[in-house]
Amino acid sequence: MDLVQKGCPFCKMIQHRSGAVVVHEDEEILAVMDRYPATPGHVLVLPKEHIENIYAIPAELGARIMATAIAVAKAIKQKISIDGLNLIQSSELAAGQTIAHFHLHIVPRYNSDPVSLRFGHGNVPAKINDLEKVASLISSALVIR
Repeated sequence: MDLVQKGCPFCKMIQHRSGAVVVHEDEEILAVMDRYPATPGHVLVLPKEHIENIYAIPAELGARIMATAIAVAKAIKQKISIDGLNLIQSSELAAGQTIAHFHLHIVPRYNSDPVSLRFGHGNVPAKINDLEKVASLISSALVIR
């Protein structure tokens, strides 16, 4: 994988070639304030290596990204008066990914905020047999280290 991809706005942030406001930085991870925040305190956590989506992230790096997100979330909760919090990650266009560099949104939530997340649960429970078939397909390809 490329360490940096030309034209990627997040790679520019990583190279300190943009006006990113840094919350945390270490050798592998950068956490920055979202320039177009959904709510006050909206932070992005991303790998410094240019990795397009969740499918390409090594598990160890993914664990470090999540550990960073947890620490940032706790700091937000401690220092900003929030009513809740969403972690959002979108991979590929159908899921709403607009920048092809993996990033995890930490979105503080407030009872009066205008954010509307539409996560569609069905109205009818699935048949257990159908769930078992899909679970079997997923399990057969699952690799956990």
